[in-house]
Amino acid sequence: MNKTIKSILLVIGFGLLVYGVYTMFAPESSLSIGSLDITTQDNTNSYITIGLGLASIFISFIGGKSLN
Repeated sequence: MNKTIKSILLVIGFGLLVYGVYTMFAPESSLSIGSLDITTQDNTNSYITIGLGLASIFISFIGGKSLN
């Protein structure tokens, strides 16, 4: 695999990983009624983004290595 492609996959992988972790901890919606504060979170997309980031990083490290 070309060194440029490996670098691009590595950068994209780290970007997806950071974005996935950010979306996991940032609240999606909140509701405040007086002293009551309610926040809801759906982490399904965060898990998918983190998984794609890890797969991209893994492919960038493994891709192109020969078995000789």
